Amino acid sequence: MSWRQVVLWRHGRTEWNVAGRVQGQSDVPLDDVGRQQAREAAARLAALKPHRIVSSDLMRAAETAQILGGLTGQEVELDVRLREMDFGAREGLTWDEAWAQFPDGMQAWIDGDETQIPDSETHRQAGERFAAALHDLLEDLPPESVLVVVAHGAVLRTGACAFLDIPEDHWGTFGGLGNCSWSVLEEWSRDDWSQWRLTEWNAGTLPEPVMSDDE
Repeated sequence: MSWRQVVLWRHGRTEWNVAGRVQGQSDVPLDDVGRQQAREAAARLAALKPHRIVSSDLMRAAETAQILGGLTGQEVELDVRLREMDFGAREGLTWDEAWAQFPDGMQAWIDGDETQIPDSETHRQAGERFAAALHDLLEDLPPESVLVVVAHGAVLRTGACAFLDIPEDHWGTFGGLGNCSWSVLEEWSRDDWSQWRLTEWNAGTLPEPVMSDDE
């Protein structure tokens, strides 16, 4: 019997998180609180001695990952496929501003049609993109080792669900991830049998309000 683990780690706080602005693929840096969150979380995650650290190339994730890389001596790899869900024309807007500018598109989004906001990606598209990247990254992850993936709230949630083949109508039962919180996927295998399962969700902090695009 052997095991492997994937730690799905969300980036630290940004000023846009605090303001309630949708970040998506906009390249927003960490704020000072976010950097401190990353330092505190990295001190705990370093104890796992990750075999590999792979991050979204957006600066808020990459900076978070570099803090862990500095503690572990692991080089951080960047992968564009791990970027946040693309929220298109909503990016940079608060919830109220989005409703003011795109009332029909936002109502359609609430009703389950995610195609009416210009240039936006759907949760399914984002989840499948992330899951495909994760499958590729796992191809050469050896047994008894840990992969840390640093990314963003919406794509981590949808990507984990897509990776585990959870039906999409159940994705909404998984709450958003707090800044610098993580979830853990664990594989156990023996001979020709293996199974991935979710062993932690939104871990690393006490329950607190989630400031995220993924509400």
